[in-house]
This record gives sequence, structure tokens and C-alpha cells, in this order.
Amino acid sequence: MKILNIVGARPNFMKVAPLHRAFQKKSEIESKIVHTGQHYDAKMSDVFFNQLELPKPDYFLGIGGGSHTQQTAKIMLEFEKVMEVEQPDLVLVVGDVTSTIACALVATKMHIPIAHVEAGLRSGDRRMPEEINRILTDSISDYLFVTEQAGIDNLKHEGVPDEKVFMVGNCMIDSLVHYRQKASMLDIMPSLGVSKGDFVLMTMHRPANVDTAEGLTSILQIIENTTPYKKVLFPIHPRTKNNIEKFGLKAKLDAIQGLILTEPQGYLEFLHLMENSALVVTDSGGIQEETTYLQVPCLTFRDSTERPVTVELGTNQLLADLNPETVHEKVLETLEGRTKKGIIPPLWDGNAAERIAAVLVEKFNN
Repeated sequence: MKILNIVGARPNFMKVAPLHRAFQKKSEIESKIVHTGQHYDAKMSDVFFNQLELPKPDYFLGIGGGSHTQQTAKIMLEFEKVMEVEQPDLVLVVGDVTSTIACALVATKMHIPIAHVEAGLRSGDRRMPEEINRILTDSISDYLFVTEQAGIDNLKHEGVPDEKVFMVGNCMIDSLVHYRQKASMLDIMPSLGVSKGDFVLMTMHRPANVDTAEGLTSILQIIENTTPYKKVLFPIHPRTKNNIEKFGLKAKLDAIQGLILTEPQGYLEFLHLMENSALVVTDSGGIQEETTYLQVPCLTFRDSTERPVTVELGTNQLLADLNPETVHEKVLETLEGRTKKGIIPPLWDGNAAERIAAVLVEKFNN
């Protein structure tokens, strides 16, 4: 059974690494990796291959930047060539990035079965390109591997047959469990000027938050309101950094006392920082899951989440807008210990990839 595993953007690497490891243990599976190059910055791509011990991709499509439409078209054209050469039995896509839907579309047009890992997640916000990618990918996939009960419920509501849907757990958590000890041995905090529990870790990159002067001004005010209590460590995304300069806010950013700006961190470094932070403030999807597993408080700047289990069971709280006063109250609540205590969701145990491999071998043998 030849499987082509698709990676393209930073979150994909953490999900495909445990899958590739699990597939290699199965004599029935030949596992190959296709990297579309959707994220092409070394900090966001090469470092992840090295840290996650992924082999050099069998194919690198070198797509690079461009609009969603341009990237989708370029990936489809290049991936079709790979498909013609490889003639795989299955294309496996993960998550909800442009590479996910682009490669799934090529596979379905060539009548090759598709497995979607992290299926069924829905935010209800169709303004998010990721939401469209999720809905479309699920609608054409043959095997839908789900991380939480909401995914089962959403797919049932959309009329997906039960026999296509498998609750397996979370491959992102597989990587976290696998590399947690290795990350804990890093000694990076002294060089960043922080120590365990004395800093808030922040990430911000979603267009809704960082593509306007108003949004960025609010983010800077939130940082300024937080630094009297804890340092704020902010690995700044290229998009956010560029927009801060574009809107003339760099001087204001540089003037904030107690703010530590860094380049985007590698996977192990960021895992180490998450585990040692007092609080994580983010607009990311995967970080909501990782903090839930680590039992670290998380404030997410979004009015909806496709990962509701992180709010229902986990340590995550949603904040619908970037109102600095509301955020300040929540930050203080958390730092004073007046925050909700989360539990780890079912099957988030580090074995999701093994379950997926077992399902695929069983289906292929039948």
C-alpha cells in the first residue's frame, strides 16, 4: 500500500512525523512524503524536518508564496505530475491548509482514495480560508480520522456515512508526547532573559487580528498592559512583523518595557517555552490543543474555535475581540490562579498515528 503524505505548512509537519513513523513499522505500507513548499522560510520548514526527524521529502514542489488561489493552482499542477509518476494507493492529507485541499482535489480527480487526518473540525466561520479547506476536503475524503467528539457530530450532521469516520485521537499530541522530554532538556530560557513561570508567551498571525492598524494597536496595548505583571515573550510571525512596520507601529512596539521579541521558534524550542510559561496568548489552532494537553492556561483571540474540546474540557478560553480592557481582566484572573482547570481529552495519549495505521492496513487488506 503506497501512501503519499502531504506536508506544506508548519502545523502539518508535527502531524505527519508520527504518521510516517507508524507507517514505517507496517510491512504492508510504503510511506512517501511530498512537501509542497507552501511554507518555504527555513524557520518554518527546514528546522521542523530536522527536529522531527523526518527524512528528506521524496518530493519538494517548491511552490512558495502567492495568494490562496495562486498557491492552490500551482500545487495542483505540480502534484499531478507526482501522482502520475507514483500511482499511489492513497493520498493522506492533514489539517486545513492550502496544500491539504489542493492535493485532495488532485487525488479525487485521479480516482485515488484520500485520508483526511484531523477531519470534522468546524469553526462555523466561513470567512476563514481554513474553514473552507476543511469542509471541502472532508466532502471528498474516503477515510476521515477525527480528533474529538465535535468532529464526529459535525460529519454526521453533514451526512457523511459512519463507516468512513474513525475517532483516533490527535497526531499533534503524538508529536508532543514523543518530543516532550527532548524539549524539556533545552536550555534556551536564560539566553531569552526568562525563567519558568515568569513570562507570558504570545503568538499572533491571523489576518483578522494583524492585518489592520486597529488590530495591531490593540495587540500592542494588550502587551503593554501585561508587562507590569509578567514579561511577554513574542516570537513574531513574518506577517505580523511586516504589518507592524507597514502601519508605522514599530517605534511603539520597541518602546514597550518587558517585551522580548524573537524570531519564530523551532518546534522543540516553542514546546519548551509553552510548558514553562505562565500563560499562552494566541490566535493559533494547534496551540489551543497543545496547551490543553500541557495543562497551561491559554487565551485565544478568536470568536469561534474549530477545536471546541479545548474550551469544553481543556485550558483554553476564547476572547471574541482584542478589547485590551477585557483581555487585561482575563490575564489578571489567570496570573492570580483564578482560571479554569482543564483535563486532557479522550484518546489524546500519543497513539493516534498507530490507530490510523491499523485502520488503513485493515481496510487495504479487505
